[in-house]
Amino acid sequence: MTETRKTALVVGASRTLGLGLATELLRRGWDVIGTVRGTGRTGLHDLADASGGRVTVETLEMTDPEQIAALRDRLASRTLDLLFVNAAITRGDLPIGEVPTDMFTEVMVTNALSPMRVVETLRPLVPPTGTIGVMSSDQGSVSLNTEGGQDLYRASKSALNQLMRCHAARHAEDTRTLLLLDPGWVRTDLGGPEAELSVEESVPGVAEAIERHSGVPGLHFVDYEGKEVPW
Repeated sequence: MTETRKTALVVGASRTLGLGLATELLRRGWDVIGTVRGTGRTGLHDLADASGGRVTVETLEMTDPEQIAALRDRLASRTLDLLFVNAAITRGDLPIGEVPTDMFTEVMVTNALSPMRVVETLRPLVPPTGTIGVMSSDQGSVSLNTEGGQDLYRASKSALNQLMRCHAARHAEDTRTLLLLDPGWVRTDLGGPEAELSVEESVPGVAEAIERHSGVPGLHFVDYEGKEVPW
C-alpha cells in the first residue's frame, strides 16, 4: 500500500524564504500548494513546472480578507497537514516616534493581523494531527531585545507572537501543533546583504523543526536550529 503524501500550504512562496521552504518540503516528499501575489511569473511557477504536478500555485493578497476566504473555498476539498504563513515587510529603521501612522498600520496589518486572519480562516482545513506555523523572528522576543532598533518591525513580530498565544489559549483543547519559527538572520530583501545566513542554510532547519514538532500539541517558539526562543 502506497503511503499518502502529506500536503503543505505555504502562504508567501514566490521567492526567498517562502520559495526555499516550498522547495525543501518538496524535496522531503511533501505535496506543496504555494501562494503568490499578483499574476506575474515567479520562482514558484518554475518549481511547479518541474515538480510533476506535486506543486501547485494559488494567488493570494494576504491583506485582503475576501481573498483569504476565497482561497479557503477553493481548497475546501483538500486536507492541509501543514499550513505555514511566511510574509513580512519592513519599512526602515526609524525610532517609533518618527514612524508615520500609515506606515505603522501597513506593517502591523501585514506582519501581525493578516497572518492571523489566514490562520483563523484556513484552520478548518488542517486536521487535528496537523501543524499550523507562522514565520516569526527573534526580533519579536521582548526578553532578547537588549539593543533596540527596528522598533516597528520588532513590535509587529511581538504582536504576531502575542496573537498566536491568544489563538493557542482560545483553542486550548486543540491537538494541532502551533509553531512560531525564527529562521535566523537571513540574506533576503528584508534581512539585507549583511545577514549571517543564506536561504539554503536556514530553510532545511526550518523544515526540520516543522517535522520534528509534528504531532506535538500546543504552541512552540523555536528557531531554525530547533532551539526554543525566549518570549
